[in-house]
Amino acid sequence: MTRRKFLGLLGGAVALPIMARAQPAIPVIGYLGAESAARFASRLEAFRRGLRSTGFDEGRNVTIEYRWAEGRNDRLPALAAELVSLQVSVIVAPGSVPSALAAKAATRTIPIVFEIGADPVAAGLVAGLSRPEDNITGVTSLNWAIAAKRLQLLHEVAPTAGSFAVLVNPSNPKNAEAVVADLRTAARTLGCDLHVLHASKESDFGEAFSAFGKLGAGGLVIANDASFVTRSEQLAALTLRDRVAAVHQSREFAAAGGLMSYGGSVAESHGQAGAYVGRILKGQKVAELPVVQVTKVEMVVNLKTAKALGLTMPLSLLGRADEVIE
Repeated sequence: MTRRKFLGLLGGAVALPIMARAQPAIPVIGYLGAESAARFASRLEAFRRGLRSTGFDEGRNVTIEYRWAEGRNDRLPALAAELVSLQVSVIVAPGSVPSALAAKAATRTIPIVFEIGADPVAAGLVAGLSRPEDNITGVTSLNWAIAAKRLQLLHEVAPTAGSFAVLVNPSNPKNAEAVVADLRTAARTLGCDLHVLHASKESDFGEAFSAFGKLGAGGLVIANDASFVTRSEQLAALTLRDRVAAVHQSREFAAAGGLMSYGGSVAESHGQAGAYVGRILKGQKVAELPVVQVTKVEMVVNLKTAKALGLTMPLSLLGRADEVIE
């Protein structure tokens, strides 16, 4: 072998590792879900759409590490710690205040993007909406601000009722307390009483609905909570079974047979969260991304259910609905 050939081969052998090291690493997103992949399917797809809008496509130029708490908020801190140990590029905490709080407690350096239906300031996630502090920002819908409106809608349907009830999740205490406080104020304004029912998991629903049946209340407000959102169909079935006039935040509830839904667009909020994650992966700083407030609100009325419950829906209410299911 000539000296020139030997040096050429040696140079190629040295160059290969250098070129390999020069390849950019694929970023990794940590996805901290309070529920399960199956229950979050539509919201996960909206998140991926938002991510793709910034040029990132899962499996092509970005990887997502999923951690699901399966409805157990007590598992979230350990799952958040796992994602931090993997040194992911950014953590997304979708649909749940406990998920976002767990991520915030786990790291002060990895960027965090939350998506919630609660007030992020009252929840202790950020000090203000316009200038997020440290490493956390995200998206909030109006679901936390319109709980009182849901009660008003029920009052329009049952104006002579002396009381109504609200179903909250005690394992999400900050959100539950805020919802109850808002509804108590609204109930006083409407001149009616408010009963509070609790359910922290699906197995608690039966007891909660049994308690509702003994109250003689005119209707039920189902609080904005990740566990209630992903169990819309089960809740709708219970309201039909027990003949309960109820309002929920998600369209899926009304489509599954619940009386009404009134809430912010989850497709828009989860999509915006995906876009924020993409912008951070492109190098934008969290401090440059104020908390987004999704303002689109949709009302869906299931007229078939209203007839089954023996209710006459006011024409003024039907006229304001974005969709009437007949």
